[in-house]
Amino acid sequence: MASVAVQYTGNPSIEPKISQSVVTEENEIRTRTKAHESDLQPSCEELSAENELSNQTRVTGTEVLDEGYLKYGCSHYRRRCRIRAPCCNEIFSCRHCHNEAKNSICIDQSLGHDMPRHLVEKVICALCDTEQEVQQVCKNCGVCMGRYFCGICKLFDDDTSKEQYHCDGCGICRIGGAKNFFHCNKCGCCYSALLKSSHPCVERAMHQDCPVCFEYLFESRNDVIALPCGHTIHKACMEEMQEHYQ
Repeated sequence: MASVAVQYTGNPSIEPKISQSVVTEENEIRTRTKAHESDLQPSCEELSAENELSNQTRVTGTEVLDEGYLKYGCSHYRRRCRIRAPCCNEIFSCRHCHNEAKNSICIDQSLGHDMPRHLVEKVICALCDTEQEVQQVCKNCGVCMGRYFCGICKLFDDDTSKEQYHCDGCGICRIGGAKNFFHCNKCGCCYSALLKSSHPCVERAMHQDCPVCFEYLFESRNDVIALPCGHTIHKACMEEMQEHYQ
């Protein structure tokens, strides 16, 4: 398609002439501006150093949390703190250590007692000895005092292979993984998921002592099994009885 010529009837425009000195000055200004902007931008080396420092900060933070991991605790728990017993105001590694000491046959039986776990208010960091409110991370040195932490039971444990979980029905923490157990409201305790549709319900089945060793089953750290009748007993105690045909 050919172009169309249009007759212009307005006033002719006159293009102003710019002197060579003005053009040279403007070019110099542009050159100086670009040089200044280049100075403000960080170099590749500076960006690399900044990223490296940021990564070091993150690694350092993780190392602080994990310092002393699995190196502290007692025969019951791997943890990086001790607890102050609310009942006697003494410091112990855990409530089991307290209960064993306070219920020993070597002391006056009238003074024997168990620690009320839910009433614990103070913990002492095992790394820096700072006493503080119950919390997972030390407020002073920043170490994680237990990878598993329950603010209700005041429980700390670095050994998470136990698959700890808190059962609201029982009101305490249990081990074995929440997906593998269910809480029976009538029995008032947790059972293996395999027994969910087959176990005979016995009201408060675990809220009693083992008939063999007389340990309170509901809070026992040892495996408990349900008999065909619905009553409960320690697994090890049952196996020992079977070995002796009793």
